[in-house]
Amino acid sequence: MKRKLLFALGCFIIFCAAALAQTKVSGTIVDNADQPLPYVNVYFKGTNEGVITDENGKFYLESVNPYTELLVSFVGFASKQVHLTAAVTYNLKIKLSDATELAEVKLYAGKTSKKNNPAIDILRKIWSRRRKNGLHMFKQYQYDKYEKVEFDLNNIDSAMTKSKVFKGMEFIFQHVDTSSVTGKSYLPIFINEALSKVYGDNKLGRKKEIPLAARNSGFSGNQQITAFIKDLYAEYDIYNNYLKFFDKDFVSPLSRTGINVYNYVLADTAVVDNKYCYNIVFYPRRKGELTFKGNFWVNDTTFAIKKIAMSASRGANINWVKDIYIEQEFDVLNDSVFLLKRDHMMSDFALRKKDESKGVYGKRTTLYRDYVFNKELESEFYNKEVNAYNDSINYKSDEFWEENRFESLNKDEKGVYKMLDTLKTIPKFKHMYDLVATLGSGYYQMGKFDYGPIFSTFGFNSVEGWRLRTGGRTYFGPNDPWRLEGYTAYGFKDDKFKYGISGKWMVDKRNRIILHAGNRRDIEQIGVSLTATNDVLGRSFASSSLFSSGNNNKLTSVNFTTFSAEIEPFKNFVLKGNVNYRTLRSADPTAFQLDYWRDPNDHSKGSVGHIQQYEYGFLADYTPGRRTIGYGVERSDVDFNYARLFLNYTHGINGATKSDFNYDKLQFYYRQPILVGGFGRLFTTFEAGKIFGTVPLGLMGVIPGNQSWFSIENTYNLLNYYEFLADEYVSLHLEHNFNGRLFSRIPGIRDLNLREIVGIKGVYGTITDANRALNASNVIYRAPEDVYWEYHAGIGNIFKVFRIDFAWRGNYLTLPDANKFVIKGSFGFYF
Repeated sequence: MKRKLLFALGCFIIFCAAALAQTKVSGTIVDNADQPLPYVNVYFKGTNEGVITDENGKFYLESVNPYTELLVSFVGFASKQVHLTAAVTYNLKIKLSDATELAEVKLYAGKTSKKNNPAIDILRKIWSRRRKNGLHMFKQYQYDKYEKVEFDLNNIDSAMTKSKVFKGMEFIFQHVDTSSVTGKSYLPIFINEALSKVYGDNKLGRKKEIPLAARNSGFSGNQQITAFIKDLYAEYDIYNNYLKFFDKDFVSPLSRTGINVYNYVLADTAVVDNKYCYNIVFYPRRKGELTFKGNFWVNDTTFAIKKIAMSASRGANINWVKDIYIEQEFDVLNDSVFLLKRDHMMSDFALRKKDESKGVYGKRTTLYRDYVFNKELESEFYNKEVNAYNDSINYKSDEFWEENRFESLNKDEKGVYKMLDTLKTIPKFKHMYDLVATLGSGYYQMGKFDYGPIFSTFGFNSVEGWRLRTGGRTYFGPNDPWRLEGYTAYGFKDDKFKYGISGKWMVDKRNRIILHAGNRRDIEQIGVSLTATNDVLGRSFASSSLFSSGNNNKLTSVNFTTFSAEIEPFKNFVLKGNVNYRTLRSADPTAFQLDYWRDPNDHSKGSVGHIQQYEYGFLADYTPGRRTIGYGVERSDVDFNYARLFLNYTHGINGATKSDFNYDKLQFYYRQPILVGGFGRLFTTFEAGKIFGTVPLGLMGVIPGNQSWFSIENTYNLLNYYEFLADEYVSLHLEHNFNGRLFSRIPGIRDLNLREIVGIKGVYGTITDANRALNASNVIYRAPEDVYWEYHAGIGNIFKVFRIDFAWRGNYLTLPDANKFVIKGSFGFYF
């Protein structure tokens, strides 16, 4: 009996020792004057487990192994070894001494030199061989991929656990744990797992990913949250010059331009997985730029990256993100090929960047294995299955996941599925979730019906006065094969009801064949875009603006009916045919007329004040690089940083029942965001169009003006409505956002994280004599035959949500009521 007790006691001691067999240490590194030292290298002695201190000199380091010695090193200072007396040591204060008197040490103090720097020499060899490593070495490749995404509330403290907000939900705090990266407490609120097979062909430049299984818990049904998570999925290659995260382009530490924005130090040499490697530490040369701090291990012969760990500079000009941590590990296939094995990214989202501020961790871990090379597949393989979706991938058993996931879930991840499923049954949580989902989507979900959009409930214009709008849509989920949507509105001044109804049905999921029909009767500001669309429920901001500059009574009463059919023969390329009928008449004939002469050569026959028109058309819409959410009849975009080419042909039918004019209209639209080598992003928009035939004002091309106090995309800030018309036009808009690149170099301004924007817009157009002769309205036909142009400069990211633009007219300054200078603003939540 005694032996059994001793044996049990021994097992207990061994178990406790194993449970405590880990090391946690945190603290601050300072100099002799007690000033914090950023970007200091801190690691456990004899290992490559380490971190870099942040801008405030703080660090947190954790390992599952027991260590007793900590090594601290930094250029310009003597290295220091710290003895750890306990497994958990917090709030250390480590002081480094100036090493300038140590003649035997070669130093790179402050900003490191670009010449005679061994780290730069190694970096140049990385550049020369970066296309000779990894997947680029093979014609074709295949691999298996496992991805895990988790979102956690962080900085959990006693005040939060006792808050009335969580009353009735206290059980969730049983799942609180501590991050191995930051040392902060966190609580899981979402987890998603996905297995897929990836195929690529370097000769064709094509890549395809086929989902095999997916499992999630949390907010998976909300498309806005899903889009946000999908943006976290953005793939990146550390060998590229720029890495895109949250719509921002960070300079890669392996970039050819990296020596202009980073300091590099050769810190160590060691054997990593039987490969001799150099360790290079990097940190930003300046604050406020989109850069990282960290270190990487690079092989001494192939100059391929073996490991890299980096975090975004806390002072980087990015909103709502306090920290970004990235770790990548590469496996050695043979002596010359290094393949990505593990990719981990963690983002700390918060309203403020202070350490104590609460926020949300977004963590993504991706594992790769079972690589296959040079197995060629037909090009058709990459083109087919435009909208492939198999709902069975979401219903794999627990046994399937235990057998097929690449690594086991830890205890917190295993418990989060059950915890979240329980949480969603609590009414209080459901109310909180509904509020957040409503603010994010603009719709309030009521069972299988969404009420909204709520932000369009109130409006105002000169014809309707105050306007009240209510409506909604069917919504069963992001993969709905059909959807009905409608609204009704009432104007208190004109005492009239308006309405719109629309229905869509996907009759073929594989090729996204969609039938659409709808009708709208409403008051509109037509001519607010050059390139026309047939969105039956679309409504211009200008026609119901609460904040308009000047009097606008040039509104039109529209009755519009449409039927269309579209197909997506290959990914992101849509072909569509449509048949439309519309009637147009002035909403206020005493102030604005759409009249045209019955006979331009004989005005005695009088004029007509309304238009009735049948038309049919075809369009092609190509959006390369577009990423979407959902497989249903309507999809949400992950972001809008993709090119778009749009070609539209419309034929107006004369002689058909109640149809007035015969014409052909051709329109082309091209929008392209362009990354300009670390100097921000240029957005280019080109439009061209021509009307063949004679048409009245209601069917003419109107150069889009903007009489609101806010900036509206693809409009001209200093033009009034109907100031310029054209039946043939060419338009070009250029806008460049420097993303704070210039302001970051100005002391006193850089800390405000402002972003500078400049732009120029121009349009050329003409009007035929036949169309001029037809005009019987009170609008003067004026075409921008001398190329109307304007330019603007703006400051963005004011209080993180506001942008202000100053715009100047370039010519046509002597026209009556010409606006020569305006100030406009806009709100938006941008990273």
